[in-house]
Amino acid sequence: MSIFGTMKTAVSGMNAQANRLGTVGDNIANSSTVGYKRSSTAFSTLVLPSTQGSYSSGGVETNVRYSIADQGGIQYTTSSTDLAIQGEGFFIVSDPNGTPYLTRAGAFVKDATGFLKNTAGFNLMGYPYGTNPPAAVVNGFNGLEEININDFGMVSSPSTAGSFPANLDKGAAIVPAGSKPSDNVAGSVITNKSSLTAYDHAGAKVLYDFYYTKTANNQWEVTVYRQDQSTNGGFPYVGVPAANLVKQTANLVFDPNTNKLQAGNYVPGSAGPPVVLPTGSDKSITFTDLTDGATPAQSIAIDLSDMTQFATAFTPGKGIIDGNAPSPITDVEIGGDGLVTAVYQDGGRRPIYQVALATVPSIDNLLPQNGNVYLPTNDSGVVTIGFPQAGAFGQIYSGALESSNVDIASELTEMIESQRVYTANSKVFQTGSDLMDVLINLKR
Repeated sequence: MSIFGTMKTAVSGMNAQANRLGTVGDNIANSSTVGYKRSSTAFSTLVLPSTQGSYSSGGVETNVRYSIADQGGIQYTTSSTDLAIQGEGFFIVSDPNGTPYLTRAGAFVKDATGFLKNTAGFNLMGYPYGTNPPAAVVNGFNGLEEININDFGMVSSPSTAGSFPANLDKGAAIVPAGSKPSDNVAGSVITNKSSLTAYDHAGAKVLYDFYYTKTANNQWEVTVYRQDQSTNGGFPYVGVPAANLVKQTANLVFDPNTNKLQAGNYVPGSAGPPVVLPTGSDKSITFTDLTDGATPAQSIAIDLSDMTQFATAFTPGKGIIDGNAPSPITDVEIGGDGLVTAVYQDGGRRPIYQVALATVPSIDNLLPQNGNVYLPTNDSGVVTIGFPQAGAFGQIYSGALESSNVDIASELTEMIESQRVYTANSKVFQTGSDLMDVLINLKR
């Protein structure tokens, strides 16, 4: 056995414990860091060839491991842009150079330019929300953009769709032909009327009048006009030019047993008795408004499928319609599915982005970088991107943060243990040094 070998083994042990102390120190220092994942030191032996009568001491080497896959606790905050993930997945963020990274640190705040930036300076990324929900690019970061809230301030959106249910009184009187609101003549008989506010291309509010007229037993028609085209608040409605008159009629047939819309259809504009078709009664009304001169012209579809006909007073339901006026954004809401919704000062709401999540097959083999972010490696595998609550991806909590997964008690225990082992290795080194002194003194 070589005394020098023993001393080198002791040095190897002290270096290993120093590495262990380094990970413990990092863990303790970052115990309050949002989304931090603890590191640990794993030991493995270094064995040198030995003979039966002589043992050659080897040493120890260390490997740092990261517990990235371990979930941290969820702590709630008062900021709607603080985000936490319960389950698998990472936020996709970018640095000032546009390089994408993965992180669980979701302490995002809107900066002066409108970007959602976390405490390390990384911007949250997502897919822009158009007329249809976005689709994730499963195997790459293509299509992702840095989320910027200011891009959607003071932007109007024309109304295109909505719903406006109501209960129509089954006992109402039948209005004869020629005096119905759809005839648009002075003195038209009004059974029931309600109005709905929509928005044009410039974001201006437009009121549309809805007239409900009983035409036969269990049969009604709904006619829509633009309110500012009325004559002193009544009939006739007049468009300027005449082609700009907003008028559309839908016909409803109710099942006399359920008093709900039945599977038969009134043919609009047909003469004589109503013709019942097997495709279902009109369950929506779509009208076109040419008034603001936009191209293409504004078309609005209103869902009427929840209309009923019970023997009680006319009761309009809650009218819902999309679109918004040019109003500043006052807040941002982020749902569990990652949908980012802008809330405007006038109460309007608009989906603007969809937050995506990313994961890899071997999460603990991601490469940590400054700022509590990670990069994929060959050992971690290929990145897969999807949406929260879809497949294996977890749920996003708004107004919450994921705390670090560091257990201070365990770290202090490891610190004490490492200190003791380091001291023991130093004693081995000291003993070897003393033996070397003995050998040197033999020469004297």
